[in-house]
Amino acid sequence: MSPRARVVAIVAAAAVVVVGATVGGTILQTRGESTGTTVRKGFPPLELPASTAVSLYKAGKHAQAGALFARTGTLAGEIGAAFSAWPHGTLDTMKKLVASHPGSALAELHLGLAYFWSGRDSDAAASWQRAAKAGPDTPYAVVALDFLHPGVAPNLPPIVVDATAVPKAARAQLLAGAAFWNDERPVSAKRALDAAVKLAPHDPAVLSAAAVARFSPAHPLAPFPHLGPLTAAYPKAAVVRLHLGVLLLWTRQVKKGSAQLRLAISDEPKSVYAKTAEQILQALSANGTK
Repeated sequence: MSPRARVVAIVAAAAVVVVGATVGGTILQTRGESTGTTVRKGFPPLELPASTAVSLYKAGKHAQAGALFARTGTLAGEIGAAFSAWPHGTLDTMKKLVASHPGSALAELHLGLAYFWSGRDSDAAASWQRAAKAGPDTPYAVVALDFLHPGVAPNLPPIVVDATAVPKAARAQLLAGAAFWNDERPVSAKRALDAAVKLAPHDPAVLSAAAVARFSPAHPLAPFPHLGPLTAAYPKAAVVRLHLGVLLLWTRQVKKGSAQLRLAISDEPKSVYAKTAEQILQALSANGTK
């Protein structure tokens, strides 16, 4: 992820924290709270890699999207085609795809979405639990855990890295870990970042990134016992303040998170961490939160 793309992603996520203004945000408000049988309106969302077919689906051009999906000959294409035909046979098709692709987090995630949109909330939760277990190092597991745990903002809180001042021995592992994390591969990210800590056990950027990598929608508070002490050990390190602020936002502690972001700006105003903090605060302000 490029620095600009990374900042855009963080700012967009900061806005979601405040307004929840996406389909995913709507699901966050309702999932896991009911075992009812109310059929949802409209088409269920697709959690597939970006493509022309996915764009058409999101634009409501389901017949065109379905035709493109059907041509791919892939599991993702079969899922997209099934969803494009919603609700005609979608749920039965997804059950068959899960049966023919055992252990697929992608298939289980979308079976859960089909169940959820059919009003079968308990069945949806069971599918999402299987997805999270089947592919813990995939974006599909991250999304499944998001659906199961509505108390935090969606997706993983980003890790921001400026490796220029990091000891050379640890740079490769730090950059690899951050890249894995921002690509929503949390198991690989944690492995790389734990290795970076062994190579640079006193570097605040390395320690901050490794602390963030302990986050999971199922255990959103896990990083705090590690990030908190870093504010005392490195009281003027903007990297620590930024990541603590982002994690506070992710757990919907907006006032406390904003305070940490302001400290990041005042501590090292010319750093990439301060610039990122400024943009997040601007996004929060634009959405009515200071």
